[in-house]
Amino acid sequence: MHFGLSEEQEMIVSTVRSFVEKEIYPHEAEVERTGEVPRELADEIRRKTLELGFYACNFPQEVGGAGLGHVDFALVERELGRGSMALTHFFGRPQNILMACTGAQRDRYLLPAVRGERMDALAMTEPDAGSDVRGMKCSARREGGDWVLNGTKHFISGADHADFVIVFVATGEDMTDRGPKKRITTFLVDRGTPGFTIRDGYRSVSHRGYKNMILEFDDCRLPDDQVLGEVDGGFAVMNEWLYATRITVATMSVGRARRCFDYALGQAAERRQFGQPIGRFQGVGFQIADMITEIDAADFLTLAAAWRLDQGLPANREIASAKLYATEMLARVSDATLQIHGGMGLMDDLPIERFWRDARVERIWDGTSEIQRHIISRELLRPLGA
Repeated sequence: MHFGLSEEQEMIVSTVRSFVEKEIYPHEAEVERTGEVPRELADEIRRKTLELGFYACNFPQEVGGAGLGHVDFALVERELGRGSMALTHFFGRPQNILMACTGAQRDRYLLPAVRGERMDALAMTEPDAGSDVRGMKCSARREGGDWVLNGTKHFISGADHADFVIVFVATGEDMTDRGPKKRITTFLVDRGTPGFTIRDGYRSVSHRGYKNMILEFDDCRLPDDQVLGEVDGGFAVMNEWLYATRITVATMSVGRARRCFDYALGQAAERRQFGQPIGRFQGVGFQIADMITEIDAADFLTLAAAWRLDQGLPANREIASAKLYATEMLARVSDATLQIHGGMGLMDDLPIERFWRDARVERIWDGTSEIQRHIISRELLRPLGA
């Protein structure tokens, strides 16, 4: 088994890391202070990413993407994880689910998204239906040959900059032995569509500048050609394309943990107490040892899950394990880094308190740690009939 990176993969890592260090790091403090990404800065990052040839690198070459495999793309996301999400958002990774576009949808949504001309956002979560997708109340009904959408979505990342959203809504209900079961359909909805409103969401302590938005649908009328995939086929579209979001959270958690660790290691080597570097004391030195061991474990776990996807192998459990372990590892590493820095770790002179705050949301979005544990146990028990 070969664990090393190819020459091309090493180039991907060094290129993206250099981009993040030069184009993202210098602007982080200002974005953290204001909670905003200036439009001109966002456009500049997008332009430079396009020039670099990495925009929409998660899409196949036949639609204009770089055609990276899952492992290659995981390496990109890992390096982007080192930087502020509010800024790396404009590095440009449209939702893979757009590959489900057909006919005129390709020219209207897919291809412009890949070219960096239009930005998308994914809308699934609702106030009363987080991980319970079947419990969503946002719905669409047929009326006069159109679909009429009503309801609310919240915690929608990237919707403040999106030209269109990919939204999942209930379009019917079936009775089963376990009670009613919602049928879900996916729609493409353009910003500015009558009856569709995007407004500011909640103020979060994690990832300032990377806003969550609230979407409201009030008798929003859409024609049939706005359906992505098949009517009532939202789960099929979801299951085919949305696995990548959990790997993204895992890989970015690894990248952020490595940046965080660099601060911890530097502090352990440079700060002196009682005549020696604090890393010489077991209380600190052992923490450093545990941190790097956990980071490496999360890295290999995540890349192994991506490798399985490249091989066409089932990877649901492995992806859930990677997301679970990497996000919880990041929480431990960021907390230990802050502890090693003592009181200065909580001051905003250093980005450590930001890493610590940002780490908290990773165990929640794209499926909580509890949901990942449910997926893992379910995948293990099902073959045994349990």
